[in-house]
Amino acid sequence: MPEHTGRADEVLVVGTSGVDTIVRVERLAVPEGDLAHVEPIRDYVAHSGTGWALGFHALGRPTSYLTYLGDDTQGRLVGERFRAAGLRFEALPAPLGTSRSVNLVDAEGRRFSFYDGRLPWELRLPPEVALPYLERAAHVHVGPAGFTRDLPAELADRPVTTSTDVHAWDGRDAAMLPWALGVDYFFMSAAALGDRAAGVLESVVERGRARVAVATDGARGCQVLARPEAGGDGRVRRFPAVTPPRAVVDSNGAGDAFATAFLHAHLDGAPLERCVLAGAISGAFAATQHGTHERHITVDELAAATAEITGETTGEGEGAVSRSGPAGWRWS
Repeated sequence: MPEHTGRADEVLVVGTSGVDTIVRVERLAVPEGDLAHVEPIRDYVAHSGTGWALGFHALGRPTSYLTYLGDDTQGRLVGERFRAAGLRFEALPAPLGTSRSVNLVDAEGRRFSFYDGRLPWELRLPPEVALPYLERAAHVHVGPAGFTRDLPAELADRPVTTSTDVHAWDGRDAAMLPWALGVDYFFMSAAALGDRAAGVLESVVERGRARVAVATDGARGCQVLARPEAGGDGRVRRFPAVTPPRAVVDSNGAGDAFATAFLHAHLDGAPLERCVLAGAISGAFAATQHGTHERHITVDELAAATAEITGETTGEGEGAVSRSGPAGWRWS
């Protein structure tokens, strides 16, 4: 890959945006009868590209976002959220309207999503729109969608690093291979893999260009395979989850939060274990928030949580603080 020539903190996210309608239920099962009373049903700005863009932005990294939105109520809701956050974005017109998802969330914060995926597969990101953003970027996150499927190959010879998140991929569906094998940093959920997670990570790194491959697994932590040049030893390692000081209420968006904080630390040159810790803290923080991408951890909150877990000192001089204790953040 060509030498990195851009600023290490310039990030471009290209991916999907939409709205999640979240229904809180006691358990992820259809009850008997034809009616169940639930908590108020709410709509939230959501979907993976949104989580990556807002996550990097909250951590203080200059971030731009390219996506598709419909000329509809949901599209306006998403755009208003981006503008309120101060995120630089450009939304192209989605021909079939803004993507939507209905997510069931149980009493323990676990979720099941019904995603409509309405963007046409044949949709393509116009080069004249993408090129100015690509010229400024040092890192490009490419979310899986029809309009991004050519990007990994196009970026292969550019002086940028790249990432993707293929979510609950089964490790076999060939449709995901352009992203899985075409980026430098690969993220996925282990939800559909069972005991195959390590083998999928090994296959991705062996067959593709990934320097680091990560499978997140909720309360069971994550598995990480990193090449030696990325601080690993070429073997799959399992890391535990982080226990946050607040109750877990909603796992929507936790995987995106993990990945953005992991890469934020990596782009700053942190060792692999510290990148995993940053990701685990951010993912756990997201799971304590209602909604999908309503609240992202900030760089100061991430530093404070890290200090509490490690016992390290944050700040300087009289304002320095060393935090530890059983009532707060724990990594075990």
